[in-house]
Amino acid sequence: MDNYITGAAIKRLRENKGMTQDELAQKIFVSNKTVSKWENGHGLPDISLMEPLAKALGISVIELFSGNEVQNKNRNFNMKKVQFYICPVCGNVIQATGEAVISCCGITLPPLEVEEPDSAHTLKIETVEDEYYVHIEHPMTKEHYISFIAAVYDNGVQMVKLYPESSAEARFKISRAKFFLTFCNHHGLFRTDVVRL
Repeated sequence: MDNYITGAAIKRLRENKGMTQDELAQKIFVSNKTVSKWENGHGLPDISLMEPLAKALGISVIELFSGNEVQNKNRNFNMKKVQFYICPVCGNVIQATGEAVISCCGITLPPLEVEEPDSAHTLKIETVEDEYYVHIEHPMTKEHYISFIAAVYDNGVQMVKLYPESSAEARFKISRAKFFLTFCNHHGLFRTDVVRL
């Protein structure tokens, strides 16, 4: 992992659960003095305690390492909150419909920030019968390419994975499409809204 749990995070997570140091210590079979040392920055838990500590705090090990508890705030589901994460090591594309702590290849991934397309990343949208044919003029070399195009609907996402030296194009059903996302491996994630005439 690229980070390690801090004493301040342990204290905050413990207090969020309404636990005393003694209660936490009993759950993971250490002394309350040990928990106190961690929280005061005089030591850190052994790696073998990460899973029991996360379980005692009611979070995942990934959340424990990040120091953030992820709570489901998506009570009213909204596809506008869709997030994408790209692993810089293996190229894995991960999609979430809200706040998440995502890790791949030992790295905690930040969500991609959506930008307005510039002239080099403008997605062209054509209507062909009941589909949108979308394409972008892009070099599509092994070093610089469009990795995917995704259509975001009001009830889901359809993603088409693209590969270097192929065409940067895809087809999507028109029904319920709200906007498109295009990811360039050098310049980031771009959003193009669907404009209905």
